[in-house]
Amino acid sequence: MGIFETIKTFFSDEKKGEEHECIVRETFKARYEYFRTLLSANKRALVGMASLEEAMRNERFLSMQFVQATSADILENVLLMVQQVNALSGNLHAELLPRYREIEQCIHAILAPKDQVKEVPFVLSLKETDFSLSAEVGGKMASLGEAFRYLGKNIPEGFVVTASGYRRFLQYNSLQDEITASIQAADLSSLDAVFALSASLQERILAAPVPDDLAEAILARATAIQHAMPNAHFAMRSSAIGEDSHGASYAGQYHSELNVAPEHVLRVYKEIVAGKYSITAMTYRQHQTIADDEIPMCVGCLVMVGACAGGVVYSADPLHATTDVAVNAVPGLPKSVVDGTGEVDVFFVSREQPYTITQRSVAVKRSKLVSAPGEGITEVALSPAEGALPSLTDEQVLEVGSVALEFEKFYGRAQDVEWAYTQDGRLIILQTRALPDADIIVSRADAPAGAVVVADGGVAAAPGVGAGKVFFVRRNEDMLLFPAGAVLVVEQAHARWAPVLSRASAIVSEYGGAAGHLASVAREYGIPALFGIDHAMQRLAGQAVVTVDADAQRVYAGAIPELLERKQKKRAPVEVSPAHTILAAVAQQIVPLHLLNPAAEDFAPLHCRTLHDITRYCHEKAVEEMFHFDSNVFAEQCGKQLTYKGGKLQYFVINIDEGFCAPVTGKYVDISNICSVPTQALWQGMIAIPWAGPPILSGRGFFSIVAESAGNPELEITSASTRMTRNYVMVDKNYCNLQASFGFHFCTVEAHVGEEEQENYVSFHFKGGAANLQRRQQRVAAIADVLAENGFILDLKEDALSARAEDLSMDEALDLLRILGFLLIHSRQMDAVLEGEASRVAFADVLRKGIARLMTEFVPT
Repeated sequence: MGIFETIKTFFSDEKKGEEHECIVRETFKARYEYFRTLLSANKRALVGMASLEEAMRNERFLSMQFVQATSADILENVLLMVQQVNALSGNLHAELLPRYREIEQCIHAILAPKDQVKEVPFVLSLKETDFSLSAEVGGKMASLGEAFRYLGKNIPEGFVVTASGYRRFLQYNSLQDEITASIQAADLSSLDAVFALSASLQERILAAPVPDDLAEAILARATAIQHAMPNAHFAMRSSAIGEDSHGASYAGQYHSELNVAPEHVLRVYKEIVAGKYSITAMTYRQHQTIADDEIPMCVGCLVMVGACAGGVVYSADPLHATTDVAVNAVPGLPKSVVDGTGEVDVFFVSREQPYTITQRSVAVKRSKLVSAPGEGITEVALSPAEGALPSLTDEQVLEVGSVALEFEKFYGRAQDVEWAYTQDGRLIILQTRALPDADIIVSRADAPAGAVVVADGGVAAAPGVGAGKVFFVRRNEDMLLFPAGAVLVVEQAHARWAPVLSRASAIVSEYGGAAGHLASVAREYGIPALFGIDHAMQRLAGQAVVTVDADAQRVYAGAIPELLERKQKKRAPVEVSPAHTILAAVAQQIVPLHLLNPAAEDFAPLHCRTLHDITRYCHEKAVEEMFHFDSNVFAEQCGKQLTYKGGKLQYFVINIDEGFCAPVTGKYVDISNICSVPTQALWQGMIAIPWAGPPILSGRGFFSIVAESAGNPELEITSASTRMTRNYVMVDKNYCNLQASFGFHFCTVEAHVGEEEQENYVSFHFKGGAANLQRRQQRVAAIADVLAENGFILDLKEDALSARAEDLSMDEALDLLRILGFLLIHSRQMDAVLEGEASRVAFADVLRKGIARLMTEFVPT
C-alpha cells in the first residue's frame, strides 16, 4: 500500500490509539526520507551553482572538464529533487519533469563537442535567439534576444548570420586551413609582420564569394524586412563567439557598419568577417592568448535606429567608489560615445528607488552623428546653444538608469548597455554585456612638491599612474614605431590604437570618454588613460618624458618617483578558453533565479526557465508538504510547538522516532521533554549566553540593507515563506535536523550523535543576510574562521558556507553542536555592521571569546 493510500485508510478509520500514531509516524518517516534526500540534493545543486558563478568571476584558465562535470552534477541533483518532490506530493508537480528535460537538452547541446553540434540554420531571427544559442549567434546577439524574450525590452528588428553560416563560407572557399597556416608561419611578435598578415588575410576573405545557399538565406531575410519596412537600412555588427564575455570584451576590436542599404548586405557581411583579422582584433587575441579557430564570426543585421539620442550606461560606475549608475549620452547616434570621438554628457543615477539623478555633467557638444540620406552616417554641426543642451530629459535619464539596474539583476553582475532613443521617444536596447571588473580610481591628491603640471582636467578613463617617453600616434604607420614603455598621445580615443596598449605605460587623448571602446580595453589591460584633455598634442609637444596620473587627472613633466610608487601593475593576460564561452551559455540555463514570490501566479513549473528556478520551486513545495500546519496531515498529527519556561517559541518539532522523552498529546512540547541528544546540545549552545540584541547600524549599513532588501532575490526565499517565522526541528534519539531563518539568513544544522564514532557527524549550512554581498561575505568569513579552528571542514563560496565534521566521539560532536547553537544566535544581523577586514577580524574574536566562555562556564542542566 502506498503512502497516500495509507493516509486515506487511516483517516477513514475511526479507531484511535497508539496503532494509528505509529502509522502516522511511519508514514511520516517515509515522507521525511524523501524530504531529506531532496534537501541533500538541493544543497549539492546550490554548491555546484556557486562553483559556476565563482568560475565566471575568475579570469584564469578554465577547463571544459570542470564545466562538464559541474553541469552534470547539478543536472543529476536537480533531477533527484524533481523525483523526490513528486514522490512527496503524490505527483502533484508532474509538469516539472518535462521542463527539466527541456533545459537538460539545451545544456547537453551547448556542451556537445564541436563535431557533434547540430548545425542550426545559416540565418536566425534576432528575436528567436537567447543564451542557449550563444555558441551559434555569439554573446552580443544572444544577449539582445534575451533582452527581448525575457525582459520585454525593445530591440531592433533583424537577424543573425550564424556560426553555421560562417563555417559554410569558410568551407566553400577552403579558407580555414589557409588562414591557420598563414598565422602559424607568421612572426606574431613583430607588429610589422602582424600588419602584413592582417592585410593579406582580409584581402583573401573580401575576394572570396559567398556561396549561393548562404547568400540566398541572408538576402531572403533582408528582403522580407524591406517589404515590411520599405525604407529600412541596416546596422551590421560583429557578434563573434566569445565577444562581450567577462574578461575579454573585444570592445571596438571588430568591424561594424551603420546604415547599410539592403543591396549591400552581402558585401558588408564579408567586410565584418574580414574584420576578424583586423590588426586590432589580431593583437587583442594575441594579448588574451585566444586561438584564432576558437572564434567563429557571427554577424548581426539589425534595422538601423534613427536615434535622436544614444549612448552607454554602466549599471555600476567602473572607475569610482560610487555604485551609482553612470549614464553617458550624446545627441544623435551613440557611435561617438563608444568610439571616443565626441563630447559626452554624463549623469549618475541612484540605485535605490525612487531613482534620482545624483550628479550631472552636461558637455558642450560640437556636433552629432546621424544616418546619411543614402548610406553610412554623417556629422551634423550643432550651434553653441544646441550643443549646450542636455542630450536627455531627466525622465529619460532615469529610465535608462532603471533599465541598466534591471539588466544587472537579471544577469547577476554589472552591465554595460548601449541604447538609443527613437524620434518618437522609445528606448531601444542595442547591446548589453557584463561590465569587466575594474580597479577603482583613488581620490584626487595634491600635486607633489616641485612637480610641474603640463596638462590637466579631462576624464579619467582608466585608473593608475604611468610614465614614459611622449609618443604621438596620428596614423596606423606610427604604431609600427611605438617604443615599449612610451606614453601614447592621440587626438581621438579610437579603438584602432589598441594594438600598442600592451607596450604603453599610459594614454592621453584630446577627445573621448570613459564609456568608449579604447577606455574599456585600457581598463582590461591595466593601462592608465586620461581622455578629453584640450589641445593635449600641442601641450605635450615639447615634453620628452611625462608622468600621467589618471586618478588626479594631471600630466606632469618628467618622471615623478613619488607618484610612480603607486603605479599599477599591468594585468596579466586573461587566459580565455572556449570553456569560458561555453560556461557563460551553460550558466544562463542553470544559475539565474526568476521564481521569486511563491504566492505569485507564475510560481509554477511552466515558468521555470533555469535549473535554479526548478530547485527553488522544489524546495518551496517540499517545505509546504512537510511543514504546512494548516493543511498537512503529518504536521497536524506529529508537529509540536516548542515551549521553554512557559513561553511559546517559533520552533516546531517533529518526532521521527524516540525524540520525545514522554508521549505528547497536545499541541506543545517543552524542551525538557525532548530526549534527542544532538538537539539538546544545540539548544544548550543557543541559550547559554544571552544575545545582546541587534547591533547598532551605521548609516551605510542601514542603507545597504534597504538596498539589498529591495534588490536581492535571495531574500525573497524567506520573506514570502512560512519559514520566516517558523523554524523546524526533526528529531529522534540520536538525530536532529534544524532548518531556521534568523532575520534574513537561512541555516541548516544536521547531526547524528551516538556511541559509534564512525556514524557521528555534524553538518552546518549558512547563507544569506540583509546587507550587500561584501558585508555578507565578511560575516560568513568570520564564522568560517572560527569553525575551521574547531575542526570543521569548510566549503566557502560567496556568502554561502558549508561545514562538516565526521568520525567524532560523542563528546566532540556535542561540543561542536553547542558551538553551532551559540553561533546561530550571536551572528544574527552582524552583516549589517561589518565593513572591512578590521571589523571582520574583530567579530571573529568576539565569537572566539564567547565560545571559550561557553566551553568553560556552561554547566549542563
